[in-house]
Amino acid sequence: MAAINLVQVSEAITHNRFSAEFFDPRYVFAPAVGTEWLPIGRVLKKCEYGLSISMNSAGQGFPIFRMNELDGCFAQRPAKFANISQTEFNSSALRENDVLFNRTNSFEFVGRTGIVKDQTDCTFASYLIHLVPDATRLLPEFLTIFLNTSFGIGQIKRRAMRSINQANVSGSEVRKILIHLPGLSLQQEVANLVNAAFVKQRDTLSAYVAAQNLLNTALCLDKLIFQKPVGYAAQFSELESSRRCDADYFQPMYKQLDALAANYPNKRIKTISEKLVTGIYSSSYSEKGIPYIRGTDVQSGYIENMAILKTGALKPTLSSIAKEDDILVTRVGSIGVCGIVEKELAESFFSDNLIRIRLTTDSKVEISPNYLNLLLNTTYGQMQMLRYSRGSVQQRLNQSQLAQIPIPIIQWQRQQEIEHFLMQHRAAKRESESLLCRAKTRVEQLIEAAVQP
Repeated sequence: MAAINLVQVSEAITHNRFSAEFFDPRYVFAPAVGTEWLPIGRVLKKCEYGLSISMNSAGQGFPIFRMNELDGCFAQRPAKFANISQTEFNSSALRENDVLFNRTNSFEFVGRTGIVKDQTDCTFASYLIHLVPDATRLLPEFLTIFLNTSFGIGQIKRRAMRSINQANVSGSEVRKILIHLPGLSLQQEVANLVNAAFVKQRDTLSAYVAAQNLLNTALCLDKLIFQKPVGYAAQFSELESSRRCDADYFQPMYKQLDALAANYPNKRIKTISEKLVTGIYSSSYSEKGIPYIRGTDVQSGYIENMAILKTGALKPTLSSIAKEDDILVTRVGSIGVCGIVEKELAESFFSDNLIRIRLTTDSKVEISPNYLNLLLNTTYGQMQMLRYSRGSVQQRLNQSQLAQIPIPIIQWQRQQEIEHFLMQHRAAKRESESLLCRAKTRVEQLIEAAVQP
């Protein structure tokens, strides 16, 4: 049954908004008597857009933040660079405790917010808004958590201007969002939790880097230097055996990868995995139901469950459900992005844009799922998946192509050492998330006490 909500014309004129979404009862609230609420713009020193500039992955210029790097309430290390002058950088450089707000994206991602801590050698892209609060009134950690609570997200979505597959929240709309301002001592409680979470996040990064270094050393990936010849040739027999005739497949750098794998016992993915399958398509999501893993949820070797959607419209099958230690691989768009399924997401659905690798029982005796996942996220794994993919306009990686990739097998003891660092990495990650969850809970308690029931 359709829900009907009546709004006075005077309200629409007061807010200068005539969209029904703005007056959705889920977002409308009244401050409690005696509590302080102000438009965010009243307690900001800066509210500015970033740079509209082409980016590169070659390390030319200064690191530049995009929406992708705003994760878990923090601004993570950027993967792209902006080739700008020192003068341009100085005018757009970030400082510790600056806040970045994603102003345009799909409706579910618009408003993603993260605080900058030690990434102060960076600038930011034009679809982010740079917020610098007046710390004598509003602590930046409190602002970040407020905008990441369900209440804050609702106030952001209330002001989002929607179009086809896109939404936008302008700087002027951000300034209008009402924020509750408890005393600085209460805000500092939240800030302490956020800062402790950041320390744990640094621990998680160092453990992951240790695992990467151990793997690179074990496979001599750190000594791999790729040749760049002017030309190269392939034997006709190679075309027959590979059933490929595209020149890219036979580049010398790929032969170097094959030579590296030949130095170790190795097996192709098809011999160590159960049947490689893709998931199931869904366009129906709900607040309750079974988690539905998409390609966008696969990040840095893991499935990040902070923004995972749920669905109640699908029927579980053996081929559409992920189990613990499965590895999910993106097969279209940004191909080859891999993530291992942890216990918390076992029995989840996964998208038809993902391929599932599930090691056989026999294979797990000599290959650790965590080792395989990390290997597929190294230069070796990423280049092999690119090599075996096909496509002209858009690269695609299907099951039969993924099945051909050779997996070098290092000593079991070394795999266990790598797994030990990865377990440390995930434990610190969970501690960080727990601290952030406590910060959100505290802010939500303060908000609940500051609005009329």
